[in-house]
Amino acid sequence: MRKNGLDFRMLAALLALVLVAGAVAVIAIPTSSHAKAQRAQALADHYDAAAVLTPAKPAPALSLRNYLGQRVNIDQYRGKAVLVTFLYTNCPDICPLIASNLRVAENLMSPAERAKVQLLAVSVDPRNDTPKAVSDFLASHGLTGRMQYLVGSAKELAPVWQAWGVGSARDVEQPQFINHTGLVYGVTANGMRLTVYSPEFKPAELVHDVPLLAAQ
Repeated sequence: MRKNGLDFRMLAALLALVLVAGAVAVIAIPTSSHAKAQRAQALADHYDAAAVLTPAKPAPALSLRNYLGQRVNIDQYRGKAVLVTFLYTNCPDICPLIASNLRVAENLMSPAERAKVQLLAVSVDPRNDTPKAVSDFLASHGLTGRMQYLVGSAKELAPVWQAWGVGSARDVEQPQFINHTGLVYGVTANGMRLTVYSPEFKPAELVHDVPLLAAQ
């Protein structure tokens, strides 16, 4: 199965992608502090995520318009866990998988848990993620009204990709496809980016972690 030019099967690759952002260290514990190491390990063991970012830092700024033209700011979801990912509607494999698993995860949550989570996707294909394309994508994955899918021009989106450490480049051999970072980030209720999930995450992982993210 094509992975948009990226191999996410190995956790080492996942961690390397996060480190490329330069904004956070993944379980980067000073060797001189055994107590800090223990606390970080305890935090990592608390979640089912592929990685826990320590120390947690505020989620990068994210304010764009959705496919309906409405302004959406990640800060408006304080008090909820926010699951942030980067997709494009013409994606043949990873993006549909992420979208489908996000829907399944929400379906497995109780009504109270669903009320405490917001799904948020950012386009990595400003040329082709038109309002109609996004509308069709959300409808086909049962996410209409459940996921905020944010779009914009390349000029508007590029600073967001950079801030979140997301690579996005059109495939040279198959220009209809985008090589991009396909992770899911978990943001706590108080706006801290804390957990990272591979594109092949299990829905049960989010069912377990969302209440924890929403409680912080």
